Amino acid sequence: MIADKTATIDKVKVALNEIRPFLNSDGGDISFIDLDDEGTVTVQLHGACIGCSVNQMTLKSGVEMTIKKHAPEVSRVVEVGMSKKA
Repeated sequence: MIADKTATIDKVKVALNEIRPFLNSDGGDISFIDLDDEGTVTVQLHGACIGCSVNQMTLKSGVEMTIKKHAPEVSRVVEVGMSKKA
């Protein structure tokens, strides 16, 4: 359970701004979509990230790691359209 959802969302957005230049340099981008009560952050990939063969590795190794560094209360990061139970 996330104690202060607004503060966590702010930290997630700071993390996304930190990783965004790396995604932009490859023609991609990322948007924050949601934070649920269990600590799952939902994001949406844009541009070149959509069809990239390593986007799930980027999502887990880059995006999730950066978000958890800023907001350790986040349990996981998923992409829009991914199963919530995966």
